Amino acid sequence: MLTIGCHLSSAKGYEAMGKEAVKIQANTFQFFTRNPRGGKAKEIKEEDVEKFLKLAQEQDFPCILAHAPYTLNGCSADEGIREFAKNTMADDLKRMEYTPGNCYNFHPGSHVKQGVEIGITYIAGMLNEILSKEQRTTVLLETMAGKGSEVGRTFEELREILDRVELQEKMGVCLDTCHVYDGGYDIVGDLDGVLTEFDRVIGLDRLKAVHLNDSMFGFGSHKDRHAKIGEGKIGFEAMKRIINHPSLRKLPFYLETPNDLEGYAREIAMLKEAYME
Repeated sequence: MLTIGCHLSSAKGYEAMGKEAVKIQANTFQFFTRNPRGGKAKEIKEEDVEKFLKLAQEQDFPCILAHAPYTLNGCSADEGIREFAKNTMADDLKRMEYTPGNCYNFHPGSHVKQGVEIGITYIAGMLNEILSKEQRTTVLLETMAGKGSEVGRTFEELREILDRVELQEKMGVCLDTCHVYDGGYDIVGDLDGVLTEFDRVIGLDRLKAVHLNDSMFGFGSHKDRHAKIGEGKIGFEAMKRIINHPSLRKLPFYLETPNDLEGYAREIAMLKEAYME
């Protein structure tokens, strides 16, 4: 069975997201832990969580994925921004314990002219302060497109962060199809080769989720602009190969395409039809 969902608004709570997912024939979903531009998180209501957990069990949701705000930059040159990132992520991971056994995804950040090595040092240091043996959430580093001074533009940079984290069993990677293609990994012409490289550098056992996005600008552009499935430079045929690849097909896929709920429903239907049971 294809595990697929899309990004949903968390404004109305967990149960509402679960019901929206069911409505569009999804069996998972992604959500922001708080306003994507940062700020205070909405209070979690235990009754809402209980209703969602019951719904998720009834609908056989295998997992959900939380996404950190875009404003988090754990490798900023500004100490205050790094402290904000650390405190926000620590709070998010506490909140994730209401729905244990899921994943929390974040963009590694931008080193802002300090250099990749310093950026990696800051990110790993932040994770070592935050992660705990008791937590039941897996934290995912997202592959990045390489615009500006982003850290995580190569598999090697992600591996270096992972190597420096003490509680490595709490860590994983989320592969974004638009980001890796824009970053110069040819998942259209050589998907096997890219996944072999990922396995060599990071290890496919570390790959826990896939952001399924087409690319507006395409291979090596370093632009990070998502397109609707089949309407970008990656194309639908490549997307079919991705969701059916032996190394990927059992992972959860999350759409972050420029869509409304109806558009997500269409894409989910297209991909389910293309999935080989």
